Amino acid sequence: MQWSDALGKPHGRYSGSPRIVSLVPSLTELLVALDLAKALVGRTGFCIHPRQVVRRIPKLGGTKGFNVDKLRALKPTHVLVNIDENRREEVEALADFVPHLIVTHPLTVGDNLDLYRLLGGVFAREQRAEVLCDAFDREWAALNVLAAGLPRQQVLYVIWREPWLSVARDTYISRMLAAAGWDTLPHESPVRYPEIDLPALAGDAEIVFLSSEPYPFREQHVRELTKQLPGTRSSLIDGEMVSWYGSRAIHGLKYLRELRTRLADPS
Repeated sequence: MQWSDALGKPHGRYSGSPRIVSLVPSLTELLVALDLAKALVGRTGFCIHPRQVVRRIPKLGGTKGFNVDKLRALKPTHVLVNIDENRREEVEALADFVPHLIVTHPLTVGDNLDLYRLLGGVFAREQRAEVLCDAFDREWAALNVLAAGLPRQQVLYVIWREPWLSVARDTYISRMLAAAGWDTLPHESPVRYPEIDLPALAGDAEIVFLSSEPYPFREQHVRELTKQLPGTRSSLIDGEMVSWYGSRAIHGLKYLRELRTRLADPS
């Protein structure tokens, strides 16, 4: 049996002992959830979950600009990458010495199910992958029930300041929020992470979310925004719960359900 990655490249079950390098934080966490921690031989410095496991795995730098020589020395059988998070030219250079490059690009909430089954199939962890699928389906169904009973809201999800940046609707983040009944602004954008006119869009949004990543927004920024834009409702939001796919998405769906419930309560 074979499974296809984001580029449509087929990957069969690996019959040997895999040596996996993950250049994507979400995937590193997912591999551990699939009981593949012992097969992980390299990661990025941003691969921080689960902390007690990844601390023993060598770091190769960032998701961009990783150390190719260190990676080569690890002699990986597989390297896991993502279209958004890794540079194409750096990934393509790995093809000269990495037997199996697995490219990922989740864009919808449901893409997590295919991701579990892709990695579960390649690395002979199908049973564990189905456990994750079942847990994901339960949380997704619960969020759908909640969202169906509440009015949809327009929200602005801010990921950076100076300049202010948001997310387009074709991003994974926007689609996770949409599952909770939150439709992101701007309505249309030619780029996936657009620079925005914050005062203009905040006036159209029922809630402005300040994400904890990649810019580390804190309560002081909420207070600052409230002073700058009186009357604007703003809230911090855990960026990992919204932007990390893989096993974190299961927790993310529950987090969004709880957050939507809390913010819907007028008290």
